[in-house]
Amino acid sequence: MHMMNRKIKVLIVDDSAIVRKILSDTILSEPDMEVVGTAPDPYIARDKILALRPDVLTLDIEMPRMDGLTFLKRLMRHHPIPTIIISSLGQASCSATLEALRWGAVDVLAKPAGPYSVSNLRHSIATKIRGAAAARPRIGLEMERKAQPAERPVPARRIVSSPGTVIAIGASTGGIAAIQDILLQLPADIPGMVITQHIPAGFSLAFANRLNKICSMEVREAVDGDALRSGLALIAPGGYHLVLRRSGGGYVVELQQGPPVCYQRPSVDVMFASVAQVAGSQAVGVLLTGMGTDGARGMLALKRAGAATIAQDEASCVVYGMPREAVRLEAIDTVASLSDIPRVLAETVGSM
Repeated sequence: MHMMNRKIKVLIVDDSAIVRKILSDTILSEPDMEVVGTAPDPYIARDKILALRPDVLTLDIEMPRMDGLTFLKRLMRHHPIPTIIISSLGQASCSATLEALRWGAVDVLAKPAGPYSVSNLRHSIATKIRGAAAARPRIGLEMERKAQPAERPVPARRIVSSPGTVIAIGASTGGIAAIQDILLQLPADIPGMVITQHIPAGFSLAFANRLNKICSMEVREAVDGDALRSGLALIAPGGYHLVLRRSGGGYVVELQQGPPVCYQRPSVDVMFASVAQVAGSQAVGVLLTGMGTDGARGMLALKRAGAATIAQDEASCVVYGMPREAVRLEAIDTVASLSDIPRVLAETVGSM
């Protein structure tokens, strides 16, 4: 990584002095990163970006004078920098945050509130900053096109698959936009899907609701005991592992608050391992963009159980961490670009 020999330079943009201090102190405690500056609003941030050339930006979504989303759109057009959105859990903030992730922000962090959350913050902010520093934000014209209000793309033709088929998708940094790209192109009668995206608690509901509005299949945040069926995609809630179980002739999901795995809850490994166990050769695993190794071992379990395994290719990943690790373990049958995965998925499922 190009960062190895120097510290990752971070600029904090937030109108709250308290949040600026919490983030600064947290980042300064990490040996491989430094805070090169802070800014209380986007106008001051703009000048500091040009002067300080930060590697990563943390950006408050709600600010006076200019909101974070408006600023991000301008930034991505003219001076793209890997950006982590800092957002409260209000409904308006959640939807602005999802929009920011479509406009090229690479990750989201729930706004720290008071001292009790600072210890939890330390690991997650450090991981997210390292991920962002390694990321290639999806930029410029590509974002312009992606951000047009989506005409529902014409999804693939009907899929004929055996009733026990299940699709499991895992992602982290850059995954919110990638999952949307894929689901938009899949038909309404797609086999049941379980999805684990590393996302802070509270944002997963807004993410599921948004997908449900624009995709052909039904998309919901998973609830403990939900039955999986074709035409339904269930997304793991932030803070809970999603596990697939057999129930009668079908599958149900179980939500667990066990310890984090690969520092993550939900963990892709936990979900994939459960799918390997209960669905085996009737499963298809898909591992998308993300920092770290979560999902690689689970993918190997799927492959050993006879499942079909697909990974996103390096060129189309925001961060080629998780898929790279799965390829390294020889857990992947097919490597495909993000734009090709819906077709590969439909063909794989159709031949099962």
